[in-house]
Amino acid sequence: MGMFELAPVPLWLEDYSGIRELFEQWRRDGVTSLRDFLSEDSSRVQACSDRIRVLRVNDRTLNLFEARDLPDLVGNLDRIFTRDMLTTHIEELVQLWEGRTEFVSQAVNYTISGRRLDIQLKGSILPGHEGTWEQVLVSTEDVTERETARRGLARSEEYARGLFEHSPVSLWVEDFSAIKGLLDTVRAQGIVDFRVFTDVHPEFVERCMAEIVVLDVNRHTLDLFGAPDKASLLRNLKEVFRGDMHEPFREQLVDLWNGKLFQQREVVNYSLGGEAIHLHLQFSVLPGHESDWSLVQIALTDITARKKAEAYLEFLGNHDPLTKLYNRSFYADELNRLERKGPFPVTVIAIDLNGLKEANDGLGHAAGDAMLRRAGEVLEKLIESPGCAARIGGDEFAILLPGTDERDGAVTMEALAGLIEINNQFYSGPGLSMAMGAATSEPGERLEEVVKRADLRMYEAKRAHYSMLPNERRQRTAMR
Repeated sequence: MGMFELAPVPLWLEDYSGIRELFEQWRRDGVTSLRDFLSEDSSRVQACSDRIRVLRVNDRTLNLFEARDLPDLVGNLDRIFTRDMLTTHIEELVQLWEGRTEFVSQAVNYTISGRRLDIQLKGSILPGHEGTWEQVLVSTEDVTERETARRGLARSEEYARGLFEHSPVSLWVEDFSAIKGLLDTVRAQGIVDFRVFTDVHPEFVERCMAEIVVLDVNRHTLDLFGAPDKASLLRNLKEVFRGDMHEPFREQLVDLWNGKLFQQREVVNYSLGGEAIHLHLQFSVLPGHESDWSLVQIALTDITARKKAEAYLEFLGNHDPLTKLYNRSFYADELNRLERKGPFPVTVIAIDLNGLKEANDGLGHAAGDAMLRRAGEVLEKLIESPGCAARIGGDEFAILLPGTDERDGAVTMEALAGLIEINNQFYSGPGLSMAMGAATSEPGERLEEVVKRADLRMYEAKRAHYSMLPNERRQRTAMR
């Protein structure tokens, strides 16, 4: 038994002389690019395949293709070499056309029963037959297992890529290895309390932030930040990570220093258009990269709508929805806070809206609500922090002015009267009118007593308003 039969791979001894003759004819016909010529018409590839004659195969070939003997194999070549084979066959033919005596290709064959085989094909024109191609030795190594694994891996990678690209949250793949190097250097210098270190050296946080390398982002990230493409986003990262980002990034570094490789926190980034985006950030060093942090994934979920809802609920908890001023609950809390902490003196202005009942009874509650909204507009425009204006009852309002003496309180009431006068020039219907009384705290006096004094003075002004004749009252309202 010769070496041909003992070879550890399937071997074919074939006659390619017919292909050589066909090539010579095509050259005479003016063909220069065989690849283009064959790609134009697959029947030309088939014509080449039909001119190959199988002279001999070894037992490994018969076993691989499930053939009883050589005639059985040759009789079923149409099953073994299907149309899948034509594309790869072009590569073999081109290599021969270019004058090579050896060729290599990856092919798909089938056993006689129809089982798919991935084949690593290698061919060589045997010495002494270079002029005729009458003897070509071809090996067809079965690499099905390897190729099946490769295709499985490719599918897995494609699936993972698809999950990444089409994720409904913003995904970033980043390299934090340089940051780990900086933290390791600081640790080697004997630093134990990293938080104190960053308090003393805030520039270290900025340096770490500059060392982040963004490797990839998904499609949702571009949509979220209003970027037309990845290059535009990466060029403008300073516009995205600005403002309040320094402190949460410092906390992220503190967690990494303490070995916390998975983290969650809320942050604020900015779109390329400048809009603030509230985000829930999840940070994770990917498995296998714990030693160098060279691959981390960051997931950002847009919680802007939730934050707005929370802010609105918080607003409703402290504000009157009709006038947009603070409500009675906030007013009471602020009064208690000023009682404890000041600053003193504190001036309280008690206010009652004149004519609200008449407007409700005569013109309907819509007219009364309009008066209340106008009162809210005037007070909101007048009072700035740390002062506050609140609606504390149906037609009752109060102003708290910390660190304000009696003279400044009087100036505030004069300014309020002026704004009421301006407001009345822009609205038809009942004129806006307020009865006001102010009181300023004395040293050691409880603010509760100050509020009572302000109320008494307000009621005096209220009685004076209603003691006037209707015509005088209208004139006073018009003046205001």
